[in-house]
Amino acid sequence: MKQIISTSGAPAAIGTYSQAVKVGNTVYLSGQIPLDPATMQLVEGFENQVKRVFDNLKAVCEAAGGSLNDLAKVNVFLIDLAHFAKVNEIMASYIGQPYPARAAIGVASLPRGAQVEIEGVMVLPEAGSHSGG
Repeated sequence: MKQIISTSGAPAAIGTYSQAVKVGNTVYLSGQIPLDPATMQLVEGFENQVKRVFDNLKAVCEAAGGSLNDLAKVNVFLIDLAHFAKVNEIMASYIGQPYPARAAIGVASLPRGAQVEIEGVMVLPEAGSHSGG
């Protein structure tokens, strides 16, 4: 059975998708671009965009009952792979070790002219156990 996850702490879905879908203790998070959920406008500057994406992902993880530290896999989409070191630096400030599995993919363009998009899969701790964050 699918449970739809939705939060006002992340941008409202702007297409035919949900912010996340929970199946059992696995949560599939849709790609987040750096939209400010209050204004639905793109934030300016690459570093700010990456931080906004992680803030959006964090809100969705928390709405599903988990945290960024429960992410098992993330996919990072960048229009310029030269920025990947900065993504690593910012990601390390949001997610502790052990880090999730990850892929980094260079793409020609992203929705709304974003420079970065990140999506992932989160596995919630079993009842009675505690997550790392």
